[in-house]
Amino acid sequence: MERYYIFGATIVLALGSLIGLALSAWFWVPFVIFGVLALVGVYDVVQERHSILRNYPVIGHMRFLFEGIRPEIRQYLIESDQDEEPFSRDARSLIYQRAKGEEDKRPFGTRQRVYDSGYQWITHSVMPIHIEDTDFRVEIGGPGCTQPYAASIYNISAMSFGALSARAIEALNTGARMGGFAHDTGEGGISRYHRMGGGDLIYQVGSGYFGCRTEDGRFDPEKFAAQAADPQVKMIELKLSQGAKPGHGGMLPASKISEEIAEARGVPMGQDCVSPAAHPEFSTPIELVQFIARLRDLAKGKPVGMKMCIGHRREFMCIVKAMLETDITPDFIVIDGKEGGTGAAPVEFSDNIGMPLVEGLTFAHNTLRGAGIRDRIKIGASGKVVSAFDLAKVLALGADWANSARGFMFSIGCIQAQACHTNRCPVGVATQDAVRQRALVVPTKAERVARFHRNTMKALGEMTGAAGLEHPSLFQPHHLMMREKDRDMVPGNKVYPYMPEGFLIREEPDDFGYLERWLRARSAGFRPIDAGV
Repeated sequence: MERYYIFGATIVLALGSLIGLALSAWFWVPFVIFGVLALVGVYDVVQERHSILRNYPVIGHMRFLFEGIRPEIRQYLIESDQDEEPFSRDARSLIYQRAKGEEDKRPFGTRQRVYDSGYQWITHSVMPIHIEDTDFRVEIGGPGCTQPYAASIYNISAMSFGALSARAIEALNTGARMGGFAHDTGEGGISRYHRMGGGDLIYQVGSGYFGCRTEDGRFDPEKFAAQAADPQVKMIELKLSQGAKPGHGGMLPASKISEEIAEARGVPMGQDCVSPAAHPEFSTPIELVQFIARLRDLAKGKPVGMKMCIGHRREFMCIVKAMLETDITPDFIVIDGKEGGTGAAPVEFSDNIGMPLVEGLTFAHNTLRGAGIRDRIKIGASGKVVSAFDLAKVLALGADWANSARGFMFSIGCIQAQACHTNRCPVGVATQDAVRQRALVVPTKAERVARFHRNTMKALGEMTGAAGLEHPSLFQPHHLMMREKDRDMVPGNKVYPYMPEGFLIREEPDDFGYLERWLRARSAGFRPIDAGV
């Protein structure tokens, strides 16, 4: 019966305070406090939802209190500086320091466990180079593109207005304008806050065709052409899947659709807004690449590409075969790793579906090399790329540039509260609550966005020069070293080698299973021709 001691004590103290009221009016304070607790205990005993409260009235609420603040307690008091939940304190601190322009150097040596399996580093030269101009760029635009875009090699990844607040979108885009880099709109369309910032935009077109859809949710070419004609729009990105929840659609309930969201997405108020899992405009690899060519024509030759998280590797090869058959290639492909994801997703999708960035990137890069068309298509990489080393690594493994979502979220004040889906973001980044958004001051945060980008590029320039290279694009897998086992080190080109140009077309056997899948891929459909994938 000891579990009822606290409940009983509240009743006794409430009754004692009631009696005390006859002696002094000051007893009303303890009477109210203990009276409320006693009523809570009575409710706990009779309610049928929580077993723990029926057995432990009053005191059982402590369990829910501690459960509610557990993430904060862990993040601020328990986890080490290297624990990734999902970003380590070290990583967050580096972003905050660079965004604020504070000292980002560290005394007393590394805190990394350099002899543990998984540790990675870049090899350096005895003849380092000083790089003055760190505004590193890559020109995006293949044979079918007439308006190529000179993009920064580090840009803001896709985050929709609606998922992020109006002030967050405006701050990010203003920072992009100040720093001369691009801002991906996410599939939620181009909002008024994207336009207010004036920064370069990558207009993402998802399966809901927001901003370019008909009333029944199909693609509207006239509306798309109008969006693409905006001088602020520099590229168009067709989203096939995203790392956080590949193969999963979404729905924005009518209750969450404001007038501004409806305006950006081109959807009516009072109706649920559905994003299908698959695009209704194409169903085969051939139709996909033809749709890309159609988008490029409607966009008057601006670069058009696609974003995807690698799933069935054979299906990516089906798309590549369609490119060869039609001679239609996208101007770029963004590979999103499953470790990416600013939005909420089912736990099973976040944890157990989709290929991590390193494997997805190297597979896509080598498949395009094997098909002989890598020089026609630029590759972007997205997935926890927040430091100069992260950038150098993905560039070495085959990327031409990288995008970051959460890195730039941290730069505008995100504290990793992981409350993005609750509308209760404590710093006004991922909420539509006008009062909470007030915490985010756009001019100040925009400066931090630009400063984070600038300081990260400066750090990348220093790493590049230390390696004896003149540009980050010259990083190769052999510049990357890693520990495969404790005390055993291996160069990156042994683990993630560049495959020979055209080896798939020549049907040359390999040790990584590329040719096996290539021979089972077909441009006419995504369905496998046998049991394998």
